[in-house]
Amino acid sequence: MGADILETFPNPKPGRDYTITHSCPEFTSVCPKTGQPDFATIELEYIPDQLCVELKALKLYYYSFRDQGIYYEAVTNRLLDELAEATKPKWMRVTGRFNVRGGIGSVIVCETGPRP
Repeated sequence: MGADILETFPNPKPGRDYTITHSCPEFTSVCPKTGQPDFATIELEYIPDQLCVELKALKLYYYSFRDQGIYYEAVTNRLLDELAEATKPKWMRVTGRFNVRGGIGSVIVCETGPRP
């Protein structure tokens, strides 16, 4: 399971620039150093071109990270790379808001393409 489960559908209004925002407050992965779970809210924002991401597939894609040992920076960049590859948007941003652990919370923001 991974990026291969991402599904798309045709953008119903490809001639108009509009922003889609999806928020997943239940994202989990594993710290590769400690093995402890990392919890985050992942926010996906994009301006579609020809394709939109299908939500059930997006949910399953996010859930595929539950047992993966991966740093915050790496997972947020990977999400952006794989989601952008699947949808080929005009612009996309992925924001990972990782919960406080050890007194430190982290926000990672990755972006691709010029925002029209």
